[in-house]
Parts: sequence; C-alpha cells; structure tokens
Amino acid sequence: MSQPVGACPALVLNADYRPLSYFPLSLWSWQDTIKAVFLGRVNILSEYDRTVRSPSFEIRLPSVVSLKTYVQPARHPAFTRFNVFLRDRFACQYCGDGDDLTFDHVLPRSRGGRTTWDNITTACSPCNLRKGGRMLKESGLHLRSRPYVPTVGQLQENGRSFPPNYLHDSWNDFLYWDAELEA
Repeated sequence: MSQPVGACPALVLNADYRPLSYFPLSLWSWQDTIKAVFLGRVNILSEYDRTVRSPSFEIRLPSVVSLKTYVQPARHPAFTRFNVFLRDRFACQYCGDGDDLTFDHVLPRSRGGRTTWDNITTACSPCNLRKGGRMLKESGLHLRSRPYVPTVGQLQENGRSFPPNYLHDSWNDFLYWDAELEA
C-alpha cells in the first residue's frame, strides 16, 4: 500500500544542493512542489513511488527538488522564540530540562533588561517562576551558558542535532552532506 499523497513532502534544496534550512527542514507540500515543477522553478532530483493524475497528465511526486535560481541565505538569524530555543538546544539554561519551555529575561525588564539575544535565555516554566523578576544571585539560579547572538551557521549546526520526525530515505544523500565524514 502506498503512502497517502498528503504524506509526501518534498525536500527543497538551494541551487547549490544544500537545504534552504536545516531546522525547520525546508519542505514543501506536494501541491506546492508540483506547481513549482510546472512553472519551471525547480529540478526534480528524486521521486516517491506515488503518482498523481489529472485527466490528461500523470506525474510521480517529487521527493527532492533543487531551485534553479540560487537564494542567498540570511546573513543574520531572525530574533524569534524558536531561534532562541534552537540556540539553547531546546533545554532550560537553568536546570537543563526540555519540557514546558518559555524564555526568561536574565536582567529582568523591571530592572531595565531588554528583549535582545544577549538578555533572553530558554527557561522551563518552574525555573522561570522561581526566578521571577529577580536577579540571578537573588534567585539562587545559575546559567549553564550565557545568552549570545548566534550566527546562522551555529543555528544550522544546532538544528542538525534535532532531526525532524519524518525523513524520507531519498533525502539522506542531500542532508548533512557537508558534515565531516568518519574515517
């Protein structure tokens, strides 16, 4: 039995055959992929065994496509909640727990702290409540690592440590290809 058509996303690679992003992995729905094929915007590099049909046409669903035009990667990562979690490897920077994550102002806003890369850290809800609006020394908590402004490369490297729930076999040749090979 073949997989449902909705479970056939395509891995999208830049024109240099690297994923547009590692985390979240650059995936398109089968509909967006077929549209890009018909508009001549992508090359098909690998396909699923699944086909879709119209009254006059049949096509195997692409599993890996590359853009025909190179897209310049972002130079600086966006300051988002997700990217803060990714920088901190989805772990509370006070206790190391990975559940019920939120973020914390190291220097509380009530004491002049700003919402910036170097003042925001990942915290689980219990640690965040324990710290409250107090300074670190007052709360008795200690940071495992200080917040910092990450590079795009650092976020991509961290993202490789958290593979998505679904990885099709045809994607293996294109993911992590720039990683160092084991001897």
